Amino acid sequence: MNGVQKPWAAALVMIAAVLMDMIDITIVNVALPTIGIDLGASGSELQWVISAYLLAFAAGLITFGRVGDLLGRKRVFVVGVAVFGLTSLAAGLAQDPAQLIGARVVQGLAAAAMVPQVLGTFRAMFSGPERGKAFGIYGAILGFASALGLVLGGVLTDADLFGWSWRPIFLINVPIALVATVATIRVVPETRERSAARPDVLGATVLATSLVAIAYALLEGREHSWPVWIWALLGSGLLGLVMLGAVESRRRRTDQIAPLLMPSMLRIPAFSAGLVVMTAFAAGMQGFFIAFALWIQLGQGFSPLAAGLVTTAFSVGGFLLAPMAASVAQRFGRTILSLGGIMMAGGTAWVGSAASTIGTDGHHWWPIAPGLVIAGAGLSLLVIPLVNVVLAAVPADVAGGAGGQFSTAQQLGGALGVAAVGTVFFSALESRGDYTDAFTAAMPVSIGLFVVAAALSLVLPKTAVSEEEAIAV
Repeated sequence: MNGVQKPWAAALVMIAAVLMDMIDITIVNVALPTIGIDLGASGSELQWVISAYLLAFAAGLITFGRVGDLLGRKRVFVVGVAVFGLTSLAAGLAQDPAQLIGARVVQGLAAAAMVPQVLGTFRAMFSGPERGKAFGIYGAILGFASALGLVLGGVLTDADLFGWSWRPIFLINVPIALVATVATIRVVPETRERSAARPDVLGATVLATSLVAIAYALLEGREHSWPVWIWALLGSGLLGLVMLGAVESRRRRTDQIAPLLMPSMLRIPAFSAGLVVMTAFAAGMQGFFIAFALWIQLGQGFSPLAAGLVTTAFSVGGFLLAPMAASVAQRFGRTILSLGGIMMAGGTAWVGSAASTIGTDGHHWWPIAPGLVIAGAGLSLLVIPLVNVVLAAVPADVAGGAGGQFSTAQQLGGALGVAAVGTVFFSALESRGDYTDAFTAAMPVSIGLFVVAAALSLVLPKTAVSEEEAIAV
């Protein structure tokens, strides 16, 4: 294999491996109602199936990125892929909710080890137009993977292969991980950052503990009727984050430990606003989809496949505007992002208002489809150019850390959104006993989060850096 072909072979192998993570979230959302019935999971346990993965991902993402820089990205990537395959096997064989949730925690950590190595390796392997092409392919496949996960989750769950019900949605990762591990060892070059500082393991531990404390309080508060200790746990988690930020803000630049949160960047209004925009967006979206999956299947009688196909209307909306999102944001800046947030809020409101008109035979899906398309189109306008817009206000010497911060905010926001929207949904279901009532009661939470994202987008810079400038960082 010649020198021109080898980097592209390596890139394709890494993208194929990371597809497991990209597909995993949407594939599990579609199968969640079936998982709940089969394992007898409570509402909070179903929320944990999603949130455990997202929290572990958020807690480990930046640290594993630093570990890869220091010890070698290929080495960390191979370990991440192998562990992802093993934990997928454990998830597929789980016999109760606790086993499944435990497997999802480790699976999320494995994904956190895999994902940051891809972009770091691309930066080392490619330069100039080739780097832009590699990042473009990666982004396109990222969008495609979400839609694929929706359909694949429905197909595998409906097919009930070998009488395994939902389990193949995890087991399918096992052969993929095996092939990807061997291929990575053979074709992916080892790259590292010789001057990389040591990762802040203690800080990562504090971050993980604080996030779990916050999430546990939000996810379990309803089950325990919000006792004092739940509020104390929530407060301790928030205090842990504040203390971590205070310690890191005092760390000298000469220290050999890489910063975890980069609190100095939070003093840049555009950066801090951008993080909140990303967190609010992810919270609204993940919260919406867990409620939507439960409502459309358990409340409206749609099969997993039918539910997945209906949900692809959201992806269709995203694909419609994705090709132009970055260029129009570069021209019109923050106004485009704010419009995207408004479209997501409006599309979600449409779905919520149309919910009561859907029949229970799985054929009358069309009243909600326009709302899903509008929300999906809004996602493209809001999220695709978000980092590029924020980079316009971030000093060049710290811009490289922005991507990791935003990815962490996205995973954390998703976990908190599942907790917030899920709590309202299950509380309403418990009191009213009707899935449609529960769904419509929960939708204002997602809508409000999208409105927050739209409003705070107006604090961002007026223009965006170009794709070329962003990729060069």
